[in-house]
Amino acid sequence: MKNLSLLLLILLVVSCTNKQKQEITMPYTKADFESVIDGKATHLFTLKNNSGMLVSLTNYGAKIVSIYTPDKNGQFADVLLGFKSIEDYQNYGASHGAVVGPFANRIANATFTIDGGTYNFPVNNGEACLHSGPDSWYRKVWDYTESGNSVVFSLASADGEFGFPGNKKVQATYTLTDENELKIDYSVTTDKACHFNLTNHSYFNLRGEGNGDILDHIVTINADKSTPVASSAMIPTGEIVDIRGTDLDFTSPHAIGDRIDNDHPMLQYGIGYDFNYVINKAENKLDFAASAYEPESGRFMEVKTTEPGIQLYTGNHLKGTEIGKAGRPYTKRTGFCLETQHFPNSPNQPNFPSTLLLPGETLNSTTIYKFSVK
Repeated sequence: MKNLSLLLLILLVVSCTNKQKQEITMPYTKADFESVIDGKATHLFTLKNNSGMLVSLTNYGAKIVSIYTPDKNGQFADVLLGFKSIEDYQNYGASHGAVVGPFANRIANATFTIDGGTYNFPVNNGEACLHSGPDSWYRKVWDYTESGNSVVFSLASADGEFGFPGNKKVQATYTLTDENELKIDYSVTTDKACHFNLTNHSYFNLRGEGNGDILDHIVTINADKSTPVASSAMIPTGEIVDIRGTDLDFTSPHAIGDRIDNDHPMLQYGIGYDFNYVINKAENKLDFAASAYEPESGRFMEVKTTEPGIQLYTGNHLKGTEIGKAGRPYTKRTGFCLETQHFPNSPNQPNFPSTLLLPGETLNSTTIYKFSVK
């Protein structure tokens, strides 16, 4: 009996050791991300923590390429939609995993005014400017510095680039902690007054990218209110309304697919969820914003941010024309976004929290994505 117990203990130790030594095989190499775009070299960066979680990044668009995190059985999968090479990132949707700026989300009529001066931007979403246009910061090659388990991406954006005023300097620092947190710290300065709204536009599928839709993911959002839209143009009306008890309410956990096709007007306008939620938190405080749980894998993701809003987008416009890292097309609702942000069209809505940054000021913003299992 003693020998049997000893044998079982040895097998357990070996099993745990093998689990710890599980190797992650990525479907791409560093060479797939080495290129030259607009005279600047692109690279792949890899962060790994003590529990084996792995995050890969590229300085093309300061993008997250992969997030490998374990399921409830300890098996790792890449939970981030994305592509296998720099060429794919150039040919497919620019926003995947990217830092979006100078102004994420929509600006109505692609214009805003500061101190009597009018600024015009690319029109790429109906009559609006979406994510600063088709060729904004997510198509730029950023400078970089590696430090421990962090990568600092930095970019200088000239006065008038994409229509935005001021010589702008931006940093986005990615840090992977041993608590399975991917922390993103943003910093921006400008020498002319300008509106800014930075986010990361990662699409997640906690079952694993390319592994079906996200309708079973159970989402909670720490928000009683939202900024409603009045048409498929998806421009907020300027109101802030209570959404408790409606099809938009995620104050208690709901599967994404439970109500996504209901006849609520906003769900019809967005062809699903694509809305800004007003987080229940103090201004500039790093606090809980949202979470997502995938029952089959047991993976659980929590989002904390200093930003006042978060956009739930359920991949309603993924058309299957992009082929992801697993070799499968990204079709409608195969990924979801939880984009921390200021509110869409804030420059044209004075009752929204201000997005105006003045010379001599520094914009600082933090978002954390934490991964675990339940």
